[in-house]
Amino acid sequence: MRFVEEAVTAPAVLTSPDGAVIAVDVGGTTIKGALVDADGHFMRELARATPAARGPEAVISEVQAVVAELDAAAPGPQASVRSVAVVIPGIVDAAAGRAEYSANLGLRDVPLRDLIESTVGLPTLLEHDVRAAGVAERTVGITSGVDDYLLAVIGTGISGVVHAGGQPVRGASGIAGELGHIPVWPGGEPCPCGQRGCLERYASASSIARRYVEFGGERGASPHEVAARRTSDPAAGRAWHEATESLAIAFVTCTMLLDPEMIVLAGGLSAAGDELLAPVEAELSARVTWREPPPVRLSPLGGRAGLVGAAVLAWQLLGVKAFGRWTTSPES
Repeated sequence: MRFVEEAVTAPAVLTSPDGAVIAVDVGGTTIKGALVDADGHFMRELARATPAARGPEAVISEVQAVVAELDAAAPGPQASVRSVAVVIPGIVDAAAGRAEYSANLGLRDVPLRDLIESTVGLPTLLEHDVRAAGVAERTVGITSGVDDYLLAVIGTGISGVVHAGGQPVRGASGIAGELGHIPVWPGGEPCPCGQRGCLERYASASSIARRYVEFGGERGASPHEVAARRTSDPAAGRAWHEATESLAIAFVTCTMLLDPEMIVLAGGLSAAGDELLAPVEAELSARVTWREPPPVRLSPLGGRAGLVGAAVLAWQLLGVKAFGRWTTSPES
């Protein structure tokens, strides 16, 4: 992947540093890693299945192995690795470098930054995956220059990043943006969080696939296959409609509370493209009747936003502030 000249211009601290950084995005299903230079070239990428079923120790070991493999893959002294950034879901104390609680990974109160740092002996940063996606969007993505927006990251789960007045909103306890646990259907499906009717139970990628089966569809279909079948398969049509309707209901709440200039859809499900965007826009417009709804846009980073954000954070850890040569256009 290549990011070339078109994105943010910011005052430079280091304009052309040598070397590379390691970016790792640890998801509930897949661990993605990349070796990235200061111009945004993704020099090497790899992916591993997340061994969450084998316990937290297996997850930590796999992340360490990914970091070590990427470090060893650096092509020479001019591209030696200078820092590492790892992003994960759940509750993250970024300042302390601790994974306080990540249900999908089985992590609880783990000093993950220090464990990773000990693998390669390099400066290491730990951050929440969706906050990292927000960094990517505002640095090299579609929200560059936008002061008020909502970024909805839709994958195995659903989370969000809110920017208001040009500043990220973290909340009193640092966990603002739990979009997936907005109740959209009172008395609806029970959620593992203890509530009922949470958005995540209807519109996450995993829930769409699950509900498709519950409505009579075949097992093993991906959410993108469900989207493709929505006009020919009643089970797919119902699962997809309820997902996009649920997203729109949540976005109405966010619109009235936050008045965003833009709503951006990212994460793996955003790869569905117009099949996701068009019904969400239509449902949102139908429900916002007395004012103009904010435009809904697809992130050009898609499911890579967390990984790109980790790369940006790793360079920022070294003092880099200029990302003008990074763009969201992949190099063929």
